[in-house]
Amino acid sequence: MATLTIRDLDDDLKARLRIRAAEHGRSMEAEVREILRTTLDEPRGQRGLATRIRRRLAGEGFDLELVPRTEMPRAAEFGE
Repeated sequence: MATLTIRDLDDDLKARLRIRAAEHGRSMEAEVREILRTTLDEPRGQRGLATRIRRRLAGEGFDLELVPRTEMPRAAEFGE
């Protein structure tokens, strides 16, 4: 296994990494390994906005209460 040293890491970035690692129950080193692994394992072109949104919402589902319609929809009216 290789060792990687990162110098001059911004304090804010380090704090955010520490929080993210704690949220996932990992050490900061393990969190960095996971970030690198998932980022580099992605095929190119799979990093678009829709992909990121889908990943962020995966497994979190939510319920929307649908309001019943009381009248039929009307056709749009365009002025002449």
